[in-house]
Amino acid sequence: MNRFLAPLLLAVLAAGCAAPARTPPPAQGPGGEIVVFAASSLADAFNEMGERFRAANPGSTVSFNFGASPQLVTQLDQGAAADAFASADQIQMERATATGRIAGEPRVFARNRLIVITPAANPSGLASPADLAKPGLKVVTSQPDVPVGVYTQEMLDRISRDPRFGSDFKARVNANVVSQEANVRQILAKVQLGEADAAVVYRSDVTPQAESQVRIVHIPNDFNVIATYPIAVVRGSPNPAGAAAFIDFVLSPEGQSVLARWNFIPARAHPPAMSLARGDSAPELVPVI
Repeated sequence: MNRFLAPLLLAVLAAGCAAPARTPPPAQGPGGEIVVFAASSLADAFNEMGERFRAANPGSTVSFNFGASPQLVTQLDQGAAADAFASADQIQMERATATGRIAGEPRVFARNRLIVITPAANPSGLASPADLAKPGLKVVTSQPDVPVGVYTQEMLDRISRDPRFGSDFKARVNANVVSQEANVRQILAKVQLGEADAAVVYRSDVTPQAESQVRIVHIPNDFNVIATYPIAVVRGSPNPAGAAAFIDFVLSPEGQSVLARWNFIPARAHPPAMSLARGDSAPELVPVI
C-alpha cells in the first residue's frame, strides 16, 4: 500500500468506528438538606409539602424550624443557618431583608383569614366577635410583635371605627386579655385546654384534629384582616438551589392545593371569594347591648 495512503485509510477507519456523540444526561433535581424556617401556622401544610417534595426529589431532605416569625428573624440575624424563610406577614420579611438576610425578591405564596375560637362547650356563650368585649371574658392572644397579634389589633381597630360598637371596643377587648403567647399554636392550645374563653387565630389553625375541641366564630369580611405569607431564599444559604426548588414547589399547583386543603387561601385566589367558596361564610356582627 502506498505509504501516503495508509495513514489516510487509518484515519477514515477510526472516524467510522468512533462512538456517536452522547446526549447530555438530564439535569438532576435538588439534592442535600434544605432547611426551612417557617411560621408556626404553616406546620401542618409544610410538613405534608415536605413529604411530597422529598418523594418528587430523591436524594433531598427538608428540615423545618417552626416558630413565631419575629423569633425566626432574630435567629437569622444571629447567624442561624437556613436556606429559606417563610413568614406569616410582610413586616418580618421586610425586617429580615433590611438586615441583609434575604436573597432575591420574596414571593407571596398564601393568605389566611382570622377567626375567633372558643372551647367546644363555649362556656362563656360567645356568639360573635362583639362578645370579645364582654366584661370578665378571658381572652388569650400573642405577644405584640407576633403576626397574629398584629393582625388581631388591626381587626379590633376596624371594629372600633364602627359607631355601633364604640371607639373603646379595642380597649375593652384588650382589658380581657389574660395571657400573651409566643406563637399562634400556643394560643390554640390554651383554648383547647379550656384555659381561655376565646382567642383570635388563623382559619388554618383549626385542623381536623382540633375541630372537635374548639368552636369557630367567624369574623365578617368588613372587619377581617387577610394575613399575607411571603417566602424567600436566605442570603448565605448552604443550599440555595434546593431552597429555590422548594419555593417553586410551594408555588406550584400541587403545593397550592396542599395549602388550600389546610384552609389557607392560595396565592392567586381572591381572599373573600375563596373563603366564602370554602364554606367560611361570615355571620353578622351583632353589637352587645
